[in-house]
Amino acid sequence: MPRLERLAESLPDRQPPATALPRYLCIAYVLLVTYASLHPFSGWRDPGLPVLTFLQAPWPRYWTVFDLVVNVLAYLPLGFLLTLTLRGISGRWLAAFASLLLGVLLSFTLESIQTWLPSRVASNVDLACNSLGCGLGVLLALRQDARLFERIARLQQYLLAPKPHAEAGLVLLGLWLLIQLSPETQLFGAGNLRPLLELTPAVPFAARSFFVIETAITVCNMIAVGLMARTLMANRGSPGLVIAAFFVAALIVRTLAAAILVAPADAFAWLTPGARLGLLVGGSLLALMLLLPAGLRVALAGLLLMAATVLVNLAPSNPYSAVALTAWRQGHFLNFNGLTRLTASFWPFIALPYLTILARRL
Repeated sequence: MPRLERLAESLPDRQPPATALPRYLCIAYVLLVTYASLHPFSGWRDPGLPVLTFLQAPWPRYWTVFDLVVNVLAYLPLGFLLTLTLRGISGRWLAAFASLLLGVLLSFTLESIQTWLPSRVASNVDLACNSLGCGLGVLLALRQDARLFERIARLQQYLLAPKPHAEAGLVLLGLWLLIQLSPETQLFGAGNLRPLLELTPAVPFAARSFFVIETAITVCNMIAVGLMARTLMANRGSPGLVIAAFFVAALIVRTLAAAILVAPADAFAWLTPGARLGLLVGGSLLALMLLLPAGLRVALAGLLLMAATVLVNLAPSNPYSAVALTAWRQGHFLNFNGLTRLTASFWPFIALPYLTILARRL
């Protein structure tokens, strides 16, 4: 972080444009917290008790320090992002108070709704931990001086191209990295709606067909995401190296997720023959396509993303994915599993309209 701050301070002193990055991050985080709190959205029933009964419940009989810490840490970024977002339109202390109030209100609302979910337990302890986390996030944001927005804006001006809604694209790329935490999805694969709609695979599993489709999915997604990232980047430095580092980070996330969430022996189970060939072909083609004009890059990214989404929904089921999903569901990451799976299912359908808007603005 000090290195980034020195970079921001070394940029020209011209007034940077206002940044909407905290706002986009805040919206995305609120949606993710809401989904994680209400997953799996099924089995709704009336418990026959007042909704606010959980506020008077005694200390839970079964609890762990891990659960308490997770509840605190889950809301810390929310308080931080809310404060940064509201600080741009109100005073410092008013933004802090409003952010704390909104964070507590969100936690209270979600805990109350959990009363109707048999798989969830509304808890006053969770509410207290979430409120504490939100408060810590607010305090962390208050410690930042008034130049924080200027630093963010200057870094954005240096790293991102001056295109409309570039911050939203940056958030989309961050969500794409989140998808790599799901060990059940194919490498770089997104947009699979079959689990949500409970549909059977259109193509029966066969080693050859799975190899071909998996390779095509990896190639199309790698090129599409790489072209999208290049379009958002400013024309300075070495964009190719930055994009290569981005994909290396995605593979590291994929490996660590498989090792931690499934088993250490399965850390590289995603590196199938189709994935290896897809990385090689996709990386080679992407290096050439980075030289294309911006408008053509966006159009090609959209077409390849659509092709990859179709292939993901046609692909036969991966036996490893079924095993990984079973192992993951048995752990403490049920809500996280649902969160990453939802993000993976809908990411292309959010990215495609964004690319369309971006293409029309170029």
